[in-house]
Amino acid sequence: MPDYRKLIDAEIWAFIDRTNSFYPVDAVDRTIEEQRRTYDEMCKAFHAGYPAGVSAQDTSIETSTHKIPIRIYRSEEPSDDAVVLYTHGGGFILGGLESHDDVCAEICKGTGFEVVSVDYRLVPEFTHPAAYEDALAAFEWAVATYGRPVLLAGDSAGGNLAACVSHATRQAEHPPIGQVLIYPGLCGQLGRGSYLEHADAPLLSVRDMDYYREMRAGGLNVDTDPTFAPLVDEEFARLPPTVVITAECDPLADDGQIYCERVSAAGGKARWFNEAGLVHGYLRARHSSERASQSFSRIVGAIRDLGRGEWPY
Repeated sequence: MPDYRKLIDAEIWAFIDRTNSFYPVDAVDRTIEEQRRTYDEMCKAFHAGYPAGVSAQDTSIETSTHKIPIRIYRSEEPSDDAVVLYTHGGGFILGGLESHDDVCAEICKGTGFEVVSVDYRLVPEFTHPAAYEDALAAFEWAVATYGRPVLLAGDSAGGNLAACVSHATRQAEHPPIGQVLIYPGLCGQLGRGSYLEHADAPLLSVRDMDYYREMRAGGLNVDTDPTFAPLVDEEFARLPPTVVITAECDPLADDGQIYCERVSAAGGKARWFNEAGLVHGYLRARHSSERASQSFSRIVGAIRDLGRGEWPY
């Protein structure tokens, strides 16, 4: 087992301790209502407010069966190069428009792009493929509504959804212009690599991941379903330019490396960053940790570059 006392610096340990004070290690043993309540309290405590010049508006996307709530962020200094579709993390069980509110506002500020945050349906009320269907519907809405390139971004579970949509729409008339995936869960093979080395990492363990995966599947056989697990797709050609940012001390780290290797092997553009000494969920530490701050700047820069059609890597 890694020596996390050496890998992780004092700032990130302070972030871990603060997070655990809201969302304890045994949270997956609690009821869904309790998990959501503690997660929402934690996110509220970390909320950093909006940067100057950013505003937000709540609305919804109409589908044939339901409404998908969305929040649209706009900058006083806008760029029309692209629009960002952001899908939040939370294990497909937690989170919503509030949980990543300030993150989306800061992405808007740092890029000038409008950012659309998607409040997709959650487990266990709606199992797979509900979240994927909402993310896909939001992408199609954004393409039709904005008439400009759409860039996909998301963290953790939201990174999974962004990748799933990229795979599903790569041959569309207007495919995504790029994707930026932040410590995404892409459903790699358990029992090896980072899944084994960091099985009991701070803030996300393999036990947690198993729980989220089983809850999302809802009893379905998803072993060969790329709308659930992007890494099981047999084809990685024609995917948009891809940047994946992972945390070193996270079971999911290898998912990012393997995914980028497959995109590159299929002739695409892909770059993987594995952030030293960081842990799953470190976006919330971007104002208290120098390492997390530098990584967030890298994330915003990647979104800005890909949205402009640039590839600086």
